[in-house]
Amino acid sequence: MSESRRQLLTFGVFCIILVVGILLAATSVIGWGNFVPLALGLFGVCLLVLAAMRGLSPLKYEREAFSTAIMGCLLVAVGGVWYLFSYNWLSSVAVILLVVAGAAIAPALRRK
Repeated sequence: MSESRRQLLTFGVFCIILVVGILLAATSVIGWGNFVPLALGLFGVCLLVLAAMRGLSPLKYEREAFSTAIMGCLLVAVGGVWYLFSYNWLSSVAVILLVVAGAAIAPALRRK
């Protein structure tokens, strides 16, 4: 799949994520304060799927699938931390430290 088709797919998924978040917030399933964390988490999952697609058919001069997967994990973590912060700030700090440690360890253990 060419890069322009992947970008178009990513934009379409992002629009769907926004629509789902707006509908959930408008029907009071989630509060408007949880709209942004939900959107960040779902877009992070989208980036993880995109990383899997890139890993199956990499192009010569594009970003590696590993870096896209790390960005997806970080977005999921930021959305989760933002959501947890409204309940307990200490658990948010623990999740941030866990994600930073994982982002530091994962490239170190990666083999070429």
